[in-house]
Parts: sequence; structure tokens; C-alpha cells
Amino acid sequence: MSKDTEIFYLVDEFCKELELAKEGHVLTKDTSKNTHKRKLRMSDSGVITVLILFHLGQFRNLKHFYINYVQKHMVDDFPETVSYNRFTELQRKVLIPMSVFLQVSCLGKCTGISFIDSTLIRACHIKREKQNKIFKDLAQKDKFSLGWFYRFKLHLVINDKVRF
Repeated sequence: MSKDTEIFYLVDEFCKELELAKEGHVLTKDTSKNTHKRKLRMSDSGVITVLILFHLGQFRNLKHFYINYVQKHMVDDFPETVSYNRFTELQRKVLIPMSVFLQVSCLGKCTGISFIDSTLIRACHIKREKQNKIFKDLAQKDKFSLGWFYRFKLHLVINDKVRF
């Protein structure tokens, strides 16, 4: 069994368990109205698997990975791929399940070896600081090479263990 198949199996089993756990606890939309709901061709586990494979591989650009590798060389693994634009829309849908999967299934025990990095995320220009009420208590003022901005600081800590 290949690594791709093993990853898909683990993700698919997790997604099935997550759906069972969510059953009865999630509010649903009123489906009594006559609305068309398009059936998704690519499953949540397929989207999550592609994203994991991208980060495990040598590609630096998701679009090139998806179009030039997944849609051309992984047709047997993913026979019903969607367009890249639709794939980017599906990424938003699987963000929380993928985060939970990575948190629950992929983090090894801490060995004392950790890698940390941080980056700044600009929320808005300093001139619009007073208008930005959403991030009022969260964002801070900071100076970049382009001037002052209202910003967040994102920190990422990973360890040296991967369970794949």
C-alpha cells in the first residue's frame, strides 16, 4: 500500500468518525425550500489528502501541484477531481476537520526538539485603525518597511515527529 493510499485511508476513517460524532449536535439549514444543492464530486477526505500530500511533497505552489501533478499523475487515486477554483472553495469547507485531524492524529509526543517561526499579518493600514472594530482588542500597531500598520503576529510551533 502506498503512502498516498495510507494517508487517504487514515483521513477517510477520521472524517467518517467526525460525521458520526457531529450527528445530532449540528444545526442544519431548512431543506424544505426548493433549492438546488450541487453534489460535491470530491470528498472532504480527498481534499484533505491532497493538501497533506502537497505539504509533504517538493512542490512550492499548490496550484501547480494540483493541476500538473494531482490531475495528471494521480488520476487513479483521485478520478473525480474538480477544477482548481472549486478546489480552493472546498479548502475552506475542510479547514476545521483537517485541523482537528492534524491535531488528534498527527502530532507526536514532544521530544524537546521544536521549531518555531513567526510572521506578521497586516489587518489594515494605520489610518483605518479606528474604523476596524472587529480586531480592536486583538491587533496591535507595528512599523513595517512600508510604514505603520495594524497587525497580528502569527506563531507556529512544530516538533520533529511526523506520523506518516
